[in-house]
Amino acid sequence: MGTPRATPPDPIHKDTSARVAVLLEALPYIREFAGATIVVKYGGAAMVAPELKASFARDIALLKLVGMNPVVVHGGGPDISRYSDLLGLDVRFVDGLRVTDARTMELAKMVLVGKINKEIVAQLHVAGVAAVGLAGDDGQLIQASKQMPNGHDIGFVGKVDHVDPTVLERLSDFVPVVASVGVDNKGQSYNINADTVAASLAAALHARKVLFLTDVEGLLADPADPASLISECTLAELQIMLDGGSIGGGMLPKLSAARHALEHGVGAAHIVDGRQEHSVLIELFTEAGIGTKITP
Repeated sequence: MGTPRATPPDPIHKDTSARVAVLLEALPYIREFAGATIVVKYGGAAMVAPELKASFARDIALLKLVGMNPVVVHGGGPDISRYSDLLGLDVRFVDGLRVTDARTMELAKMVLVGKINKEIVAQLHVAGVAAVGLAGDDGQLIQASKQMPNGHDIGFVGKVDHVDPTVLERLSDFVPVVASVGVDNKGQSYNINADTVAASLAAALHARKVLFLTDVEGLLADPADPASLISECTLAELQIMLDGGSIGGGMLPKLSAARHALEHGVGAAHIVDGRQEHSVLIELFTEAGIGTKITP
């Protein structure tokens, strides 16, 4: 009799084993973060491409279903600019901030609160979790005042003065989706940078983590080299890079927000490439991650 032949690997079995391995890698992280608040600033390509929208919604749904408390914060600058063009409104920026007169503020609130916010809530419902949309005037969540960059009056652009998280804590069965609009004590609404809002909410909620979705790989040691990704750094190391002038452009508001969150008790801040499907899960539940983790 000849030597028995080895049974060839079953492709289905190999695929199942790979899926089990992924779940086992995620298990300690799921255990560690159970009950933790995770604030996610949603923006960039992840808010545009249909497949990335669905991927993001499923990521947030999974966080909620395994026992975490995700909070989604969003802006919507490109949509505001698009509708401004359609309505013939002037689109101008000063120091990266949109000049926001009364008509633009009215449009911004309609787009952010009435359109984008409700679309995200609907996507989360499709993904299998209950969500509720909020803005800063709901439950006095985000109390704001006028921001004057370098002494320039650019209209109804705001800064966060105070966050009262009571309404979020009372909606613990839902995924809150927060539009980056604040309100002052006279009822005037302000358009606020969404990164700033995410950091302020994370600090007020004593969040374990805050994630900023963006359209780059993460924090790069050399901005011209995508392979120079810094997977992890401390706040002190980040400050050295900022002081050295090696970081600029659109990354600065996110890093400023990350620094604010970490200085106010948030456990870690992550800069995550939202162009990758399931980037939130990969960053939170795998050893390698996908972006840059910044720790106090």
